[in-house]
Parts: sequence; C-alpha cells; structure tokens
Amino acid sequence: MEEKQVVVGEYENEIDAEIAKGHLEASGIPSSIMKDDGGGMLPFLQNTEGVQLVVSETQKEKAMKVLQL
Repeated sequence: MEEKQVVVGEYENEIDAEIAKGHLEASGIPSSIMKDDGGGMLPFLQNTEGVQLVVSETQKEKAMKVLQL
C-alpha cells in the first residue's frame, strides 16, 4: 500500500521548490514537487497556483525540521 503524501511547503515558483527539495534529499528525505503549469507551456500558472513540495506522511516532522517550518 502506498503511503499518503503531505504538503510540507508551498512556493511561488519551481526554482524555490527545487532548492527546498535539494535540502530534503541531502537529509535523506525523498520528496516530490507538484505543480500545474500546463506541462511547462503556461509557467505563469505557478504564480497563481503555486508549487507544492510533498513528502510521505511518515517523513513530515523530519522534513519540517529540515525546512525550519
């Protein structure tokens, strides 16, 4: 059974989300970025919809400490 994914950060753009993702991965926490920008064809949607960083529910507390939230 697949673990539930939870949002640990919301960012205005993909670059900021990628930086945060790098911090998590350096700490051994797998993460994913969720965004809706029309497959890259409508990047302005990142400004209105935001970009979310998600981890498995079991890694949430550790991820929040790494991101200092």
